Amino acid sequence: MKKILTIIAFTVTGLVTFAQQDAQFSMNMFNRLDVNPAYAGTNQALCATLLYRQQWTNFPGAPKTGLFSVDYGEILHGGVGLTAYQDQLGFDKTFAAKLAYSFHYNLGIGMLCGGLDLGVMQKSLGVGDNFVAPDGTTTNTGGGTDQAIPWSGAKNTTYDVGFGLYYTSPKLYVGLSSDHLPDQAMTKSGTTTLNGVSYPWKYDFKMARHYYVMAGYTFTLSPAFELTPSILTKSDASSTQLDVNALVRWNKMVFLGASYRLSDAVVAIAGLEWKGFKFGYSYDITTSNIKKYSNGTHEIMLGYCHKFIKPEKKHGHMNERFL
Repeated sequence: MKKILTIIAFTVTGLVTFAQQDAQFSMNMFNRLDVNPAYAGTNQALCATLLYRQQWTNFPGAPKTGLFSVDYGEILHGGVGLTAYQDQLGFDKTFAAKLAYSFHYNLGIGMLCGGLDLGVMQKSLGVGDNFVAPDGTTTNTGGGTDQAIPWSGAKNTTYDVGFGLYYTSPKLYVGLSSDHLPDQAMTKSGTTTLNGVSYPWKYDFKMARHYYVMAGYTFTLSPAFELTPSILTKSDASSTQLDVNALVRWNKMVFLGASYRLSDAVVAIAGLEWKGFKFGYSYDITTSNIKKYSNGTHEIMLGYCHKFIKPEKKHGHMNERFL
């Protein structure tokens, strides 16, 4: 308790700086639009994806993330997409929504795409949680239980921009992208008064620019089986994270896979595909020091794609014999 109060005392009277790390997903191969706007519409269909991730089960304040995305191709010489997500890590909450446009250019047997997304991001800190003053006095400001938050709430909203390149063919895909291009910092300050005592606070939140590299290739093992290894690399120029994945599909209906996230987790993946619907589940076995306190990570994915079939044009011919 003394350690917590010491941290709080320094926090209330000083400057707190947070650097944004984008939420991660183990089934990243089904979540390409979120990190690369050039992916929008490349399936030449109307596709929607819903993901929910409960990270580090039983770990207090562990990340919880929900994401929804939808995209459509064959429009405006390319594709359009929408992504919205909410991410919570302890007292830190993030909501973001962004619109994407991708220009498609046929190149050989594949398609080269360039994309841009524009959106908004809102950060809130400590809203609805307990306030603990340096003297140990606790006041509930909204029913929360986190006593390590020294203010009743701070919220800020700003714009966000991302850019990406993406190439896809029947077997291969490769993508390069970056988000949070403005590399902005959001500053918020205020004063919390409890029991007649004013506690000033201030924090800076930095939207760290992220860089992504993704790639995958599908090998046909037999008429019934396909193997798709893939990678996703994420970096904010100060730290880098690498996911190495492999999925095996049977009759384009059942998929099983595994993934390794460097110095973090080993992942098992399973799912079904049927008539455009897709369901996936993954379980992370934590390999970092957090494994002592966590029962792993659960992730669920629901998806649907509908391909619009253009009606064939009918051609008529006049025959002078029937005049």
